[in-house]
Amino acid sequence: MTTYYDRPLLKEPVWEWMIPAYYYVGGLTGASLVLGAAAQLGDTSNRQALIRRCHWIGFIGCSVSGVLLVADLGRPERFLNMLRVFRPTSPMNVGAWILSAAGAASAGAVMVGGPFGYLAGPFGYLAGLFGAGLATYTGVLVSNSAIPIWQEGRQVMPILFGASAMASAGSALRFFAATPEELKISGSFQIAGQVLELAAAHTLERRVSTVPRVGRPLQTGASGAMWKTASVLTAAGLLVSLLPGKSKKKRIAAGILGTLGSAMMRFSVAAMGTASSRDARASFERQRTSSVTTVN
Repeated sequence: MTTYYDRPLLKEPVWEWMIPAYYYVGGLTGASLVLGAAAQLGDTSNRQALIRRCHWIGFIGCSVSGVLLVADLGRPERFLNMLRVFRPTSPMNVGAWILSAAGAASAGAVMVGGPFGYLAGPFGYLAGLFGAGLATYTGVLVSNSAIPIWQEGRQVMPILFGASAMASAGSALRFFAATPEELKISGSFQIAGQVLELAAAHTLERRVSTVPRVGRPLQTGASGAMWKTASVLTAAGLLVSLLPGKSKKKRIAAGILGTLGSAMMRFSVAAMGTASSRDARASFERQRTSSVTTVN
């Protein structure tokens, strides 16, 4: 296929390590807030510690996420400038608002007390609502670009990010589970997230490989190695979780594998985007395949 001296058609992403780290921390934070809101339903007498822990993870995670974004942007005012307007057509702008709202709601859930203690519940539900957006909007963000592999996977990427967020939150909460009920809830959340993550990853591979050149970063190079490693770690964490027994070593091993798999998946998505943007033929082949499909 003819290109212009094999020069890339697109500029590669300029994001550094702070952004994929934000993908992981934001996903963990958002999913924890969703689980905390769900745990508030019904009789909560045996789940107060879990709810409190989810809200604290949300509050700390939102703070860390803000630091990571500001570190990547370079100056704090650049983040604040995104809050000057609300632009629904911009995933980045909407994401800034979601992060700010989730942080405020989670702060309310952990800090209100005394005569205002009755507000903790509503703050928790509100935090769960924004947490769902925080766990998934980054998948929309990367898909809303001209980079072939990200754009081709735009229908699956938000699901993959949300599922990985569930896996990461369940894995983290298993480290701190103090009661059998907490362990059961966090373990079920982790297993459900890992099953859905593996299914979404397989679907993404099939979708982006419709044009073989577009799916190449998942098979070769550093991005391919990271992607495969993420799948292996997630599958291993799922397998350990499903093994019989309730030993502490098994719980810790499942949590570590799940955490590493979820984090590696985020970094592999960033790496595959860079590799795809450098491949001029991927851009041309995807455009020509799309044109032929449209004409037919």
